[in-house]
Amino acid sequence: MDITDILPLLIEDNRLHARFLNTLSLMENTGARKISACEDPLTVTYIVLKHAAEEHRHAFYLKKQIEKTSEDCPTYEPSYLLASQASRHYLNQLDIDVCRYLKRELGLTGKELRFAAYLLVTYAIEMRADELYPVYQQALENAGSRVNVKSIILEEEGHLEEMLNQLKTFSPDWETYAKKAVEFESYLFSDWIGALYESLQ
Repeated sequence: MDITDILPLLIEDNRLHARFLNTLSLMENTGARKISACEDPLTVTYIVLKHAAEEHRHAFYLKKQIEKTSEDCPTYEPSYLLASQASRHYLNQLDIDVCRYLKRELGLTGKELRFAAYLLVTYAIEMRADELYPVYQQALENAGSRVNVKSIILEEEGHLEEMLNQLKTFSPDWETYAKKAVEFESYLFSDWIGALYESLQ
């Protein structure tokens, strides 16, 4: 089943929709924490700080949207999420896959590995976000929902442009590495969609 088939089913049920929003919030928060974890205490840049702050804002904003469903999801405990295990696994596994790839292909370690992984993982996630959030927004509008994610869409578009600029500086072969990161992400996203669908049964 495709995400476009799943979204209307989620949106029409307030309980499921609240948990979906909470799940997206969890994933945005996980991304923000991973960005912060890769920051170098001396050389962290404006772009990295900005990106971490905006991902944290997305996590908060999605939490705030839950109020419009009249449901309550106070924490990220499994009972307040959809596909809890797959949702937690998704970004962590992508980070592991990309780090292994960079160690093998480029021999990177330490802060160089952390920064390169940040670039590639974030690029792959931003590519996905640029696809997912507009589809979600359209489904919300089709359903006449009060929930909206327009502000996230605008910021994610900016993030992707920023990641492209950083990747071009990182390596002349950035496209080869980025393609591999996207391959890893596509596989994990497919697993997540499958788990999401199962959670509706």
